[in-house]
Amino acid sequence: MTSRTATVERNTNETQIAIQVNLDGQGKATLKTGLPFLDHMLDQIARHGMLDLDIEARGDLDIDAHHTVEDIGITLGQAFTNAMGDKKGMRRYGHAYVPLDEALSRVVIDFSGRPGLEFRVQFPRARIGDFDVDLMHEFFQGFVNHANVSLHIDNLFGANSHHIAETIFKAFGRAIRMAIEHDERMQGIIPSTKGSL
Repeated sequence: MTSRTATVERNTNETQIAIQVNLDGQGKATLKTGLPFLDHMLDQIARHGMLDLDIEARGDLDIDAHHTVEDIGITLGQAFTNAMGDKKGMRRYGHAYVPLDEALSRVVIDFSGRPGLEFRVQFPRARIGDFDVDLMHEFFQGFVNHANVSLHIDNLFGANSHHIAETIFKAFGRAIRMAIEHDERMQGIIPSTKGSL
């Protein structure tokens, strides 16, 4: 099986991002974003997606976290695109429901080659610690636009913003894991009637 790894850097006047990803990893993460809550969420993606993730980011956090969070999403999406190659033999679709106490979220993903995000989440409060919850949408929008996936995120129940966020990121990791797994019956086949994704 071909190694599904990628290293991507994104350097702008606002941020400097470096990401390494191994889609067939062991769930290990080394995260230095300058945003502890985001590191916690990214760790959920790695652990539940069983992929190895190394992210180092420097951004204009003195202004706010918007550029850093969005650009991490963009760069992670680019890394996925590079690591996946032609997508032969992969399942393509993935889904997961994840609960945490009172919270329950559902994530469904399609590595379709077409970007689209449906983000139906209402947080009870605007911040989790110092982290602005609006930035979660920006992270996923950046990922979707550059991984070229269709992504549906729904929070079904929840009263605690941290619990809601954690169920989203855990479900995202698990949906990715399902979608990028190799299907023994699809060896050498691109999972599309079009013949390409």
